Amino acid sequence: MSRTQCYEWFKCFKEGRMSVGGDSRPGRPSTSTNDDHIERAHAVIRGNRHLTIREVTDEVGISIGSSHRIFTEKLQMCRVSAKFVPHLLADDQKEKHVEISQEMLASANGNEKFLKNIITGDETWVYRYDVETKMQSSQWIWKGSPRLKKAQMSWSKIKVMLVVFSDWKGIVHHEFVLCGQTVKKTVVPEVLVRLRDAVCRKRPELWENWTWMLHHDNAPAQVSLLIHSYPAKHQTSTAPNPPYSPDLAPADFFLFPKLKTTLKERRFQTIEEIKENVVRELLAVTVSVFQEAFKQWKKCWEWCIASKGDYFERTVLKML
Repeated sequence: MSRTQCYEWFKCFKEGRMSVGGDSRPGRPSTSTNDDHIERAHAVIRGNRHLTIREVTDEVGISIGSSHRIFTEKLQMCRVSAKFVPHLLADDQKEKHVEISQEMLASANGNEKFLKNIITGDETWVYRYDVETKMQSSQWIWKGSPRLKKAQMSWSKIKVMLVVFSDWKGIVHHEFVLCGQTVKKTVVPEVLVRLRDAVCRKRPELWENWTWMLHHDNAPAQVSLLIHSYPAKHQTSTAPNPPYSPDLAPADFFLFPKLKTTLKERRFQTIEEIKENVVRELLAVTVSVFQEAFKQWKKCWEWCIASKGDYFERTVLKML
């Protein structure tokens, strides 16, 4: 401890104080974040939102640290990447999102068993090799160490399509579409037949009372007249879901991301090995996590309504 610091501490205790945090410090105050520099930095970034901190620094003539303080503390700004979405929604599509979200939220708030009666499903491709995300490849390094390098790779051509249905208790039914097939209108009815059998065996209380509801996405195969007529023919209720709405489907915002995160950067030799690992990871998801995801589903409807039907940024629950 320096002599100056010792003197400050001695002065502090002599005056009966326990901290010197509020004392003024020697030296000239910084003028880099004055009103003039703030206005100049604001004008520069309004002209081009893609500029980096260093580029703004060179333009305004202040330090990088001062530029950072101006943007984060004075202007309350942050730099983010664009969010990729499946479709730029038209006004009528946003209205549909809000309408269905309000309907689902009202049903959930009016009936505590509503969410427990829904069986939701979707399909996704699972690859033999799926590259890890940028966040997954990050590592801690020491100052001065060279930046890590990684070759850019694409998804493997060897893949299998997974169809899965789940409810608040867990997986109800899953299967893999035969190689060379996709989920077409001629395949979906066969899947629904097997789903009904699974509901009868695994959720007898829902089957006996005819209280279960089918929730699925609105891909072209599923919105065909054939698919819409199947549940009605077999006295199965359906829960509405707007098109282009991955934010409102548990499979898209919860189950598939969780599944694929565990499979990324793992290489499988055969289709059978892919299937075995997928099933293992699906069954490893606990009941409590599924229940938390269904609670999150209600939050998604609220966020959709608050965003007036547009895509929204949601708070990701750590346990999901």
